[in-house]
Amino acid sequence: MSTWGRRGARPARTVSYSTSPLLASKTPPWRSRLLVGCIAAVFVGLLGRAAYIQLIGEDFFQRQGEARYAHKLELPASRGRISDRSGQVLATSVAVPSIWAFPKDVDPDPQKRKDLAKALGMSVADLNSRLDPDSRFVFLRRQADDATAAKVKALKIKGVFQDSEYKRHYPEGEAAAHIVGFTNIEERGQEGVELAFQKELQGRDGSRSVLRDRLGRVVEDMGEHIPPVNGKDIQLSIDAKVQFFAYQRIRDAVAEHNAKAGSVVVLDVQTGEVLALANYPSFDPSRRKNLNGEQLRNRALTDVFEPGSTMKPFVVAQALETGRVHPDTPINTSPRSVVVSGWSPKDVHAYGELTVAGVIQKSSNVGTVRMAMMMPPREMHEMFTAIGLGQRPQINFPGAVSGKLRPYKSWRPIEQATMSYGYGLSASLLQLARAYTVFARDGELIPVTLMHREDNATVHGPRVFSAKTAHQVRQMLQAAAAPGGTAPMAQVSGYSVGGKSGTAHKQEGRGYSNRYRSWFVGLSPISNPRIVVAVMVDEPKNGVYYGGAVAGPVFSQVVAQTLRLLSVPTDLDVTPQIIASQKVQAVEESF
Repeated sequence: MSTWGRRGARPARTVSYSTSPLLASKTPPWRSRLLVGCIAAVFVGLLGRAAYIQLIGEDFFQRQGEARYAHKLELPASRGRISDRSGQVLATSVAVPSIWAFPKDVDPDPQKRKDLAKALGMSVADLNSRLDPDSRFVFLRRQADDATAAKVKALKIKGVFQDSEYKRHYPEGEAAAHIVGFTNIEERGQEGVELAFQKELQGRDGSRSVLRDRLGRVVEDMGEHIPPVNGKDIQLSIDAKVQFFAYQRIRDAVAEHNAKAGSVVVLDVQTGEVLALANYPSFDPSRRKNLNGEQLRNRALTDVFEPGSTMKPFVVAQALETGRVHPDTPINTSPRSVVVSGWSPKDVHAYGELTVAGVIQKSSNVGTVRMAMMMPPREMHEMFTAIGLGQRPQINFPGAVSGKLRPYKSWRPIEQATMSYGYGLSASLLQLARAYTVFARDGELIPVTLMHREDNATVHGPRVFSAKTAHQVRQMLQAAAAPGGTAPMAQVSGYSVGGKSGTAHKQEGRGYSNRYRSWFVGLSPISNPRIVVAVMVDEPKNGVYYGGAVAGPVFSQVVAQTLRLLSVPTDLDVTPQIIASQKVQAVEESF
């Protein structure tokens, strides 16, 4: 007996679902068809949308997706280095952090933004203006220092990221600034060699297409990867040690004489290489805030001036070359002046009768004019042209100027006379230095370059004077830089030197002021010249303005240091050469 039976319970009834009145009720056929139709419509809609996205609107949706997550990363090329003749770096690119953001993703928390602004060294208002929600990308600080980058990274603010960029570094600072120049923040040359060789130095940037997630992390490479091509290195003819020393000496001379500015050019007369080209005032290419035109001007190349008495040796050389005079030919300089077309060029002292060599030694205007007036204007003009006056130097450098040399047909007699001692024409210091290579190279005018010549081969140029004439003028220049001449303070211990001082009133309007420029241009050693050095000091104001006294000592110091660095053997006993300490009195030059 079952449990139910033993306890007296009623047995359970079996339900027949097939006979249930509720379940047996008929469902209208249209209802099931409607349900199936709705489901089918949904599937058709999904299929249609998928077809539209995948086929018809593919380009649109692809662009939208890429705009949100695909990015093209630039792979910057490293800009080529600039080095001196020995490989010492003058300009190079170093990797530095740059801080950027997706404005829409940056955490809006006011305190975090305040911390970020403090780390970046800007105001909160400035930061918020940069984080304009309508911008997709913004730089917060380009080429930041490592300390700033570390502070920002420690904040861990959403939407703020860091990448590396290249920044130009200039190890020689002010000393080589006017040669090397500088770049802008995009590393494009703006001045100097950086500008002149922009195409060679810049290289070619590469690129990389990537997918980023919402946090800015790269999750996948996509598309073509184009590697960067680094820029070409440029090796200059400059010797960094000579350049630095020349800069120091001209800087000190400007300070000593309370002058406006100064420049020095050093040429290797064997190769035509520029060993130094220094200017003061200068600037630090790495820190260019509040710069002015006075600091930026490369005066040795861009400024032209009337070269004064430094032109006299060329007039004498032409007179010697044509046989009109000899070194010992007497020239009457009495009575301290000579009348030309009603004008009277004068000497500072009455010298009476001088030899041609004496005219250079004493810097006589009268003696020079008498020789110049022996020549037809065309001959004198052709000689000036032959030494490079009135022509832009063939040197790959921005801003090099041609100076002024008017056509000879327009010359009046008095203008020919004044040009013989350096008024009425103009030249840059580089042009003047190059012109003196005709005396250092036995009559040849050599081409000059800022590029290092690896073979150190001797270069040749057009012949202007004979070797005999060049040798004769060198002896005269040596006397001019010795006791009894206008520049004994240009003497160098252990080396023979020769050169010509120059002093000139500065032109103002149609007349001349009582402000001066002072020069000395010379060569050494006289027995076998290796270098030409040209020095200019603009507006010395401490009561001393003659070129021999102002520019001569700078020449002496630069020559001594340069010849030692070039390992040129001395050609004189050292003992008799201490001229500056003996305070030898220079002859006042006429100008």
